Amino acid sequence: MNRQIILAARPHGNPKESDFEIVERPVPVPGDGQVLVRNILFSLDPFNRILMGNANSDQAPIELGDTMFGFTVAVVEQSNNPAFAVGDHVAGIFGTTGWQDYAVSDGSDLRVVDPDAAPLEANLGVLGVTGLTAWVGLTEILDPKPGGTLVVTAAAGAVGSAAAQIGKLRGHRVVGVAGGPEKTRHLLEDLGLAAAVDHRAPDFAEQLARALPDGIDTVYENVGAALLPALVPHLNRNAQIAVGGVMSQITQTGSFEGPDNLPDLLRAALYKTLTIRGFDVTEFYDRYPEFLADLAPAVAEQELHYSTHIIDGGLEVIPAVFPEMFTGRGPGKMIAKAG
Repeated sequence: MNRQIILAARPHGNPKESDFEIVERPVPVPGDGQVLVRNILFSLDPFNRILMGNANSDQAPIELGDTMFGFTVAVVEQSNNPAFAVGDHVAGIFGTTGWQDYAVSDGSDLRVVDPDAAPLEANLGVLGVTGLTAWVGLTEILDPKPGGTLVVTAAAGAVGSAAAQIGKLRGHRVVGVAGGPEKTRHLLEDLGLAAAVDHRAPDFAEQLARALPDGIDTVYENVGAALLPALVPHLNRNAQIAVGGVMSQITQTGSFEGPDNLPDLLRAALYKTLTIRGFDVTEFYDRYPEFLADLAPAVAEQELHYSTHIIDGGLEVIPAVFPEMFTGRGPGKMIAKAG
């Protein structure tokens, strides 16, 4: 049987285990030109929460009863497609392989990955859509000058840590903002950033000022309204901001409850001639080959460091552990491993 995690209820605020249900259905049979894959690694991403509905997003949610969308690494079990051989490891790059044991694909949403070139989990993190999101922000959205100061918010998270590392490789002075001493230690000791600032610390404002003696030239923003206002006074003239996520608001169903900082941001945009741009990474999937050509060598040569948060226990633990993403989990890319 094919176990599938389906959406059982639309969450209000943070997701919870009861929003999911595990069902069993027959293993699908591949048709002409198709392959049957067995998922062995499952990516857990904030985007999953958006697709559950009642999120602060314009993205259409999936229907109740649908299998949860999710990026996976899988093994080809049967193949009627000459581009894939039984035993190949593949990464599902569009999330259609989903949170289930087995999936059928025509191959258009799969890429073969080499387990000897990089750990398989890297294909869900730094070499997956997570890494692509960071790369697009620093390649297509921003045009930062090497040597300037790049601030990355949620820098201990999956996208943030990739963005920080890409910034380092490109010669920027990278300052990471994260919550808690464990995460800031990770940024300094494991990722080697120039500075790390704890936004939960009582002296956050003082830490930020010390870390930014020359101001901010570029920002890769992952958090949203809860943090960006603290950065605005430090922005240099012609600073650029790429908005890759708004994690602080993702579970809200209404307007942000807090001080209205829009006037300050607009005033800064005018007088500091700021560039602020958001983006949808799905519009850049055609850049995947260029992205891999740029970053895969750095991963292979261990010039680009990353961390993963591997969850053992199989598919059945995902409903229980996914909500931890929204309540202060540890650093790194969250991946569940099939049992």
